[in-house]
Amino acid sequence: MTTEDHPWPTEIRLSKDRRTLTVGFDSGETFALPAEFLRIASPSAEVQGHSPDQRKTVPGKRNVEILSLEQVGNYAVKITFDDLHDTGLYTYDYLWDVGHRQDALWQRYLGELEAQGLSREP
Repeated sequence: MTTEDHPWPTEIRLSKDRRTLTVGFDSGETFALPAEFLRIASPSAEVQGHSPDQRKTVPGKRNVEILSLEQVGNYAVKITFDDLHDTGLYTYDYLWDVGHRQDALWQRYLGELEAQGLSREP
């Protein structure tokens, strides 16, 4: 492993339909991360805010696709979505972390949508 905290990515692959990003790590773990999940969990200040109490629930992203991936240095990828959201860098540590917490983060998101009367539909 090349970092103290998390394994290093060995594969970052976008599916043909542009709706799933598969990230494999040198630990042998592989995560299939849906575009919708990556969009609503964007590490950008627009979504995460500047503190936990500023985090926003992003509705209407059920059909979002990934337009492009751009490597940033040796530590992250920049994802551009078809709604033109492209801020926030998805560090390899972040992708590993959300891969591990995907189910819990998704359930939290669905609960927030329901509590706020919002929908996944555009």
